[in-house]
Formats: sequence, structure tokens, C-alpha cells
Amino acid sequence: MLPILSAHPLISAVLLLAIDLLAWQLVDERHKPWKIAARLGIFLLYSLLIFEAGLSPLQAAPWADDVPLHLLAIMLEIVWWLFCARTLTVVIGPLLMPRGGHTGRLVQDVLGAIIFLVAIVAAAAYVMELPVRGLLATSGAVAIIVGLALQSTLGDVFSGIVLNTTKPYQLDDWISIDGIEGKVVEIDWRSTHLLTAQGSMAVVPNSVAAKAKILNLSRPRDVHGVSIRLELPRLVRPRKALDALERALQGCSELLSTPRPSVGIKSSGIDSVEYELTGFVDAMAKKAAVRNQLYDLAYRHLEASAVLREDAPAQTPREISRARALLDDVKIFRTLSGPQKDELSGHLMRQDHAAGEEVIALGALTEDLLIIGSGVIGVSVSDGATLIEAGRMGPGEIMGEESLISGQPSQARFAALTACVLYRIDKAHIQTCLEAGGEVAEAMTRLHHFRQQASQSLLLQKPVAVHKAGFLSWLRKR
Repeated sequence: MLPILSAHPLISAVLLLAIDLLAWQLVDERHKPWKIAARLGIFLLYSLLIFEAGLSPLQAAPWADDVPLHLLAIMLEIVWWLFCARTLTVVIGPLLMPRGGHTGRLVQDVLGAIIFLVAIVAAAAYVMELPVRGLLATSGAVAIIVGLALQSTLGDVFSGIVLNTTKPYQLDDWISIDGIEGKVVEIDWRSTHLLTAQGSMAVVPNSVAAKAKILNLSRPRDVHGVSIRLELPRLVRPRKALDALERALQGCSELLSTPRPSVGIKSSGIDSVEYELTGFVDAMAKKAAVRNQLYDLAYRHLEASAVLREDAPAQTPREISRARALLDDVKIFRTLSGPQKDELSGHLMRQDHAAGEEVIALGALTEDLLIIGSGVIGVSVSDGATLIEAGRMGPGEIMGEESLISGQPSQARFAALTACVLYRIDKAHIQTCLEAGGEVAEAMTRLHHFRQQASQSLLLQKPVAVHKAGFLSWLRKR
């Protein structure tokens, strides 16, 4: 030991405590292993100094005749016990946190409280020579009184330990507790904090969460349910509505094929029948967008099947053909006037395609513009070796604009996923339409560029590398 330290061990011990506090506050958290090593080293050096000074934490302080020195010795021995407890908790922390995460932190706090309690009792027994039995009996009575007064709080504390041990939910999970739905942002001793979809913070006591039915919307991680409900008039034939809604599910490419999407009748009333569409996505963040898309697809396919017009008032002009009504849904023709659409609808030629039939082959040069009247069309692009699904199209969308705009062959393959009804406009009539309305040509050009960029982005995407977890990684998560 350094001579200057051994010459004044008590003063050196006090200085070591000050150095430890400064080092713990000043050293950055990124160098936590060095902080722990420094605290352990300072504790060992502190122990050597007080033993060098003739003190022992297991015995009462000497020098009873010298009151100031005696009090300083008592303080240093008590500090040794507290310093020892703190060093143990600091060393135990890194051993628990990687294994249990948030659970490890709670276990660390519990062990820390027990260690400090033992240190305080030991200091009272060895250093201050107090009657420990009487102290324990008194503290037991006080603990009972405090426990009764803090019964609900203690219930929250132990419920928090149970929740963090059994892990019905974790941080960043989206859950529902007693109808309160939100994202878990914090789990502390007393409560669970949920960030709701409205941006507000809901604080649920752990004792309530432990007794409530918990719905974890984030598990399993790669399958999340999406459902919508629609009410249709009772006069609509259920089979016709179910067929249209099934096509709407098939038209949503974001839905997983397994588990299989489904549609069914939820309930039936005097005036209406409620239908439910259910599917699954692979990411929680997709649910809102897919739900909105399903509503839009359901409307389009119901409209294409004439389901939404079956309950139309008697004065509604039903004699309007499907071809003419379809032009109102095509975005590129929205700037055309009514008479222009009437004239154009007279040149639409209907074509029926069975499921699986190829509509436009990859590399084909089309001379006409095709409009989807009903059904689902799958679009695939080639990466040089295989065909990759780029998307799915439904009623009101067009095909073949690539050859009309740029004169190039189709860079995608279009095939019917369900039975489809298409309407064809030959090149001569669409050319007249393009010359009559400049905005139509501009809209078609923008659509062509958008589809080109989407195809290029899809082909440039790199597959996500899957890292295989080893046996040690599995053990660390247990």
C-alpha cells in the first residue's frame, strides 16, 4: 500500500469515498464495465485501509476515550457495510439485465433491497452492538402496520413482479387491458403505461392488469389479424355479396395467404345483413392501411357486381350500362364530360376471362386499352429468372397503357386471379380521346411513370438476411 495512504488510513478512506462518488457520476454510462470495475477496486482498497487502521466491520469501534475519533470509526464501519451492499448490487446488475431485460431490473431491485436490509441489520448488530432480536421484532410489527396501510400499493408491486416474470406482454407490444388499447412504453413497480392511438397516456395499475383479460395484439410477431364489417341491405342475395367480398380479399396483396383470408355473415337483422372480412398481415404497422384498402376494395367489387345498386330507388336510371358507369370510376377519364363518356362507352367491348387465364403476356405489344369491370388481376414482373408479384388490380383500373404511351412491349404479365370481366377500347378510339382531352394523356403518362418506378423499386429490393440464433442466444432469452 502507498505510504501516504497507510500513514493516514482514516483520512484516506474518506477521500476514497469522495473519489468513488465523483467517478460514478462523471464516468459516461457507455463505459459501465469500467465504472463497475472502478467501484469494486475502490471498495477493496477502502477495506484494506480500514483494516490497516485497526478497524473491523465485525467488531465495535475502538478508541472509546477519544470521542471524535470513535465516532469517525463508527461512521466508517457503517459505511463499509453500506458500501459493500452497494457494490454487490452493482455487480449483480449486469448479470441479471441481459438475461431478463425488464424482469432482470425488477429482480435486481428486489435483491438490492434485501442486501441493503441485511447490511443495515449487520451494521446495527456488529458496529453499534444493538439488540438485533428486539430490533427485528419491532421492525416486524412496523412492517405489518405499514403493509396494511400500503396493501394496494404492495399488491401492485407484487403483481408487477409476476407480470414481468410471466411476460404476457413486453415493452413495445400493442395490447388491450380491460378495453384500454395501446402500446406498452413502460412497466414499473406500480403500473403499466400504455400509449394509445389517440396519443394519450393510459396508466393501468399492475394489480388490475394481473386480474384482467389481456389481449396481446403483437403476438405472434409475424401474424396480425385485420377485419372489417359491412352492413348490406337484406334484399341483396348473400351468395352474390359473399362472392364480391371474396374477390375484394383476393385483390389485397398485403394479406397473407396463410392463414387464409375469409368472409362470412356475422349477423342478420330485419333491414340488413352484416358481413365480416378477416385477413392477416405480417406487420402491426400495416393494419390501418390494409383495413382502409379493404373498405375501398369491398366498395369497388360490390359496385362492380351491381350489389350496391340493387336497393336503388325506383327513380334511379337503371338503364345506364355497366360500361358507362365504369368510366366514372376510371381516374384517367374523370376530366371527360358526360357526352364524351357516353360516346366512349359505346366503343367498349366486353371480354370474359376465367381464373388463371393470361390477359397480357410479358413482352406483348398491345394495341388496345383494357379496363377491369369486375374480378382481380395479378401483375407480375421479371427479375431475369423468375416472376415476382408486383401487385393486384381491381375494378376501375386499366392495363395496356404502356404500349399506347411509349410504343414499347409490356414489361409485366397480367393474369386473372379470379373470373374477370374486362372492357376493351381499341387504339383508334382511345387516340381520339387522348387528342380531345390533354389531361387524359397527362394522367395516363403519370400512371405509366408511377408503375415503372414501382416495378424498378420492387426489383431493386434486397432480401432481408435472416440471422440464425444459436443455442447461447436461446439460453440468454430464457
